[in-house]
Amino acid sequence: MDFARLVRARRMTRRFRADAAVPESVVADLLELAGRAPSAGFSQGWEFVVLRSPAERETFWATAGPDQPDSRTGWLAGVRRASVLVLVLADEDAYRRRYAAADKGGIPPAEQDWPVPYWLTDTAMGALIVLLGATEAGLGSLFFGVPGPRHAAVKDAFGVPSGLDLIGVIALGEEEGRVGGSASTRPRRPVSDYVHWGGFGVARAGPEAGLSENAGQTGSVAES
Repeated sequence: MDFARLVRARRMTRRFRADAAVPESVVADLLELAGRAPSAGFSQGWEFVVLRSPAERETFWATAGPDQPDSRTGWLAGVRRASVLVLVLADEDAYRRRYAAADKGGIPPAEQDWPVPYWLTDTAMGALIVLLGATEAGLGSLFFGVPGPRHAAVKDAFGVPSGLDLIGVIALGEEEGRVGGSASTRPRRPVSDYVHWGGFGVARAGPEAGLSENAGQTGSVAES
């Protein structure tokens, strides 16, 4: 599909089919595309750990999941059936080492000022490429976070170095049925609400302003 349709079609899947495997080659292709994401200084400080076997996935859920059932039990039951989980990791040191190089200023890593942590930004862009690629491949996908207190345990379970940041997990598989999230109950912001022309709070001038907006569109059409 064309790019605009692809972006509008992407949505988070919260209920996967348990009996639908995702070929390893498809996962490999999606992650190769993720490696094409922009990265500051071409640092490429991202890492992905693919969990495909039932034992690997069960280890993840046992390590990352809640100790007691709660209001999210239904959500977890639907997502646990995803046939592939991908740990999405960012490497801060890779960026600090890169910008310590002579062609990037030669500033020692400890003295560098990073008002924006681009290792997180760039890795997140790679994750979005995977989500879009999964949509194009006809797969369901979900990006979700791991509770902060569980990060160390999850990384330890899969041999992830302590210096890497676990920014989230991508679940991949075939969708079993639609389960709406917040986007199904909250309206999508119109373009005029979040785009500013020439200065913050300045609306687009001219008779064509707003023609491309999807002001009435909600998550029931394209979820976040």
